[in-house]
Amino acid sequence: MARRRARARLPIAVMAAVAVAVTGTTALTGPPAGPAAAGPDKPTIRYTEYGIPHIIASTWEGLGTGYGYAAAKDNICTLADTYVMVNAQRSRYFGPDGKASPGQSQNSTTNLNSDLYFQRVNDDRVVERLLAQPAPNGPEPEVKEAIRGYVQGYNRYLAETGVDGITDPACRGAAWVRPLTELDVYRHAHAEIIMGTADPLLDGLVTAAPPGAAASAAAAAKPPTAARRAQDARETARKIRDAMAASRRDGLGSNALAVGSQGVSGGTGMLLANPHFPWQGKNRMWQSQLTIPGQVNVSGASLLGLPAVNIGHNDDVAWTHTVATVAPFGLFDVQVDPFNPTSYLVDGAWEKMTSQRVTVQVRNADGSLGTVSRTLWSTRYGPVTASVQGIALPWVVSAHAVRDVNRDNLRALNTWFHLDRAKDVRDVVNTLETTQGVPFFNTIAADRKGDALYADIQATPNITDEHAASCLTETGKLLFHQTLRLPNVPPISIFDGKRAACDWPDDPNAVAPGLLDPRKQPRLIRSDFVGNANDSAWLANPEEPLSFPRVMGDTGAPRSLRTQELILTARNRIDGNDGLPGRGFTPENMRALLFADNSRAADLALNATVKACQDTPFGLVLVDGNLVNISEACPVLAAWKSHDFTLDSRGSWLFENYWYRLAGGKGVEALPWKVPFDPKDPVHTPNSLDPGNNAVRDSLARAVLAMRQAGIPLNAALSDVQKVTRNGEGIPIHGAVHELGVLNVVTPGQVNGVFDITFGSSFIQQVAFTAEGPPRASSVLAYSQSADPTSPHYADQTRLFSAGQWVTERYTEEQIAASPALRTKILD
Repeated sequence: MARRRARARLPIAVMAAVAVAVTGTTALTGPPAGPAAAGPDKPTIRYTEYGIPHIIASTWEGLGTGYGYAAAKDNICTLADTYVMVNAQRSRYFGPDGKASPGQSQNSTTNLNSDLYFQRVNDDRVVERLLAQPAPNGPEPEVKEAIRGYVQGYNRYLAETGVDGITDPACRGAAWVRPLTELDVYRHAHAEIIMGTADPLLDGLVTAAPPGAAASAAAAAKPPTAARRAQDARETARKIRDAMAASRRDGLGSNALAVGSQGVSGGTGMLLANPHFPWQGKNRMWQSQLTIPGQVNVSGASLLGLPAVNIGHNDDVAWTHTVATVAPFGLFDVQVDPFNPTSYLVDGAWEKMTSQRVTVQVRNADGSLGTVSRTLWSTRYGPVTASVQGIALPWVVSAHAVRDVNRDNLRALNTWFHLDRAKDVRDVVNTLETTQGVPFFNTIAADRKGDALYADIQATPNITDEHAASCLTETGKLLFHQTLRLPNVPPISIFDGKRAACDWPDDPNAVAPGLLDPRKQPRLIRSDFVGNANDSAWLANPEEPLSFPRVMGDTGAPRSLRTQELILTARNRIDGNDGLPGRGFTPENMRALLFADNSRAADLALNATVKACQDTPFGLVLVDGNLVNISEACPVLAAWKSHDFTLDSRGSWLFENYWYRLAGGKGVEALPWKVPFDPKDPVHTPNSLDPGNNAVRDSLARAVLAMRQAGIPLNAALSDVQKVTRNGEGIPIHGAVHELGVLNVVTPGQVNGVFDITFGSSFIQQVAFTAEGPPRASSVLAYSQSADPTSPHYADQTRLFSAGQWVTERYTEEQIAASPALRTKILD
């Protein structure tokens, strides 16, 4: 007879110990024993190693209270800054010309533009209207209770410390730190959900202004020729494509690998979650365990300030998200009246745009407060924009309106609360289909039964291939079908706004108007593996290629080097062809393979690069008037036989600088390969870099010149150059940028004038299930739990990440009680 597998239980001994820990500092000792029927009467936070909070309560409101208190304790300044942003008050407190990060990218716009954008959303009462709706479009009761509790917990922490008692100098004593309302939290959640549109469109949405009638009439009087229109379409499409590619290259990304029973050694299902999120600001992740006995027991991480687990596991299933290739918005080209450019043509009749006067407070140079107002314009399709990702869309003969698929989406909160309680991967699919709340993310999951899931089921514009063929403009065709293709750039639609039928139709099977039927969206369940590294769904597993509407991404096109590396890592481990002992994944080798930091680019191109270097006459290359001797680089690269970006690697920093110059901003197929891409062998092609190509020597010479000018030896160890500074301590960071085909992505940059990591591996989690017993999990939060430099958890996990080490998760009550670092806080 099969034994019933053990479930995580709440021991009476632990409950008794919790009950007496009224000071919040009592350590729990003694062996746990016996199940408890309910959670504690008062929300209780148990801190274990690295400041990870395990929050237990008897109600959703109590759970939210514990989360809000603990999150504020670690990151109150980051959270308070976020609430300033979503309430359109950055210009008031920080001045209109400062930088803001409302979307995925860092410092992507000005405070003034950010405020105008959010003030418009707030004036339209978008969030309030959604809150008034029943589920699924409005929040479910558990969501409301948890957010009500979150506000109580945050406000309690602030009341205990006072603004002047905040330990983080970033906001100690600041006038912009204040108690929260529930609306603040919902506005923050909504801002996270719409950030896929905010990045490319925010500036254009708040600067679009009609031309003078004379200019519009003059342009209409001299329409361009067909040839000129085609040329303009190609040029606009190219510029938008390049700008979007650059934004995605240096922005959010992720890897995920789910392994089923046929790919696991000694278990059932396994998951590797490796999101590449910002290391600063509102998109930091924060780790916790949330427990209501009998209702939910989930461990993982969330975007800071959202009281649920977005990426993590429960008793039975583990899941994560990766950034998808769906554009969460579409454009509509509307022909305007040349004599009245705020009127536009629909089905042969002129319609008036609606105007909206938006006003925000600003701090003047002398410290006084003033106001700035702008008139913003909208059509039946949505607001008018002047640009996409900084590329101008002139409002002359026509204007461009935006429809955002996530503008009316608070459903994501329901999605995550359901995922936290999922029972298996099929339950995950059901959640994704019935809520359609996931914004611009794939979902990858593994369960105790041994199934691995890939699903790109999300809030997607209802643009079928037939609808696109009927409605795309000439520029829209180029962008949507990406005749000028770059990897990971979503298919942006520009539709003919002169025809009302070109709006996104409603589908009876979708949760909300304008959404694509979730049953048409790709998913794959297998017993070996599925994965994603930000390419489309096509090769979630190469043995079973997927097809789907074009709006969700491409098929038959080159995959990024990181996608190739992920697939090859999975295949080789399952087949036992990677040089490691045995076959199949174990927790140990899954962790080791991620932090091996192997570069697919180096695997494919290092030998050819060394040959190009060695074959250069006299080792001299002329670059921008500089005669660069690259001969010193040849032995450095030749000696870098490991092809990895571990801390002690030498030659890796030189190769990264060279490859970034050769490949940066280009598609994989655009590089000088001898063997072109073959859709029948997409994981191994293109390959064989041409060492005789001038671009190879030129890029290497530029890298050599740059390193010499920076005073960096060509054979410098990675640990000497790629490091972050925390309280004066330099912490070296392993990994590399996306283009190198390294799974452990880290993107260096400048933060307040200092070298730091801007994007990269953030919350990394590896979870393994067996037929019985609790899940085994390890994790590391690369930038640590707290942004407060006075916190003991400001850099502790960063040091751990630097050393390639992981935190062994404490999930069961027995494991939590056994922590030597255990501290308890009861919120009575």
